[in-house]
Amino acid sequence: MEKIQSFKINHLLLLPGLYVSRKDYHDNCIVTTFDLRLTAPNREPVVDVAALHTIEHLAATYLRNSARKDEIIYFGPMGCRSGCYLVMFGDLNSNDVYDLILNMCDFILNFKGDIPGAKPEECGNYLEQNLNMAQYYIKKYKNDLIENKNFTYPN
Repeated sequence: MEKIQSFKINHLLLLPGLYVSRKDYHDNCIVTTFDLRLTAPNREPVVDVAALHTIEHLAATYLRNSARKDEIIYFGPMGCRSGCYLVMFGDLNSNDVYDLILNMCDFILNFKGDIPGAKPEECGNYLEQNLNMAQYYIKKYKNDLIENKNFTYPN
């Protein structure tokens, strides 16, 4: 069986950043998947489940209400819990979504109140939320992203 693209990335060299994970083509449609790597895999602790769940709810809410909402297909956590995937229509690169991601981070950092979609009738695990820790991880991610602009996967 062929090894999938994401397993070909050397995770021992991967830093927090905003990477194009893959592009998929079908007829005239191009879909770009972004890797929002929040922590350095295998070198930093992974994002705790409650914080990652809150990031998912807030980021998805922001993105699907943003000016680019018609381009958004999906936002959700990676199974390894070191980041999230953003899937969008279009032949895009990291610079194309950089401001969108920074604005998403600001939305999460400034968020107060009830987490959207965190009611039992709206979510399969509505009690597992942690806004304070979500904001901690997003603050670190935003600072790493602004400081380093890691946009290209390491070899």
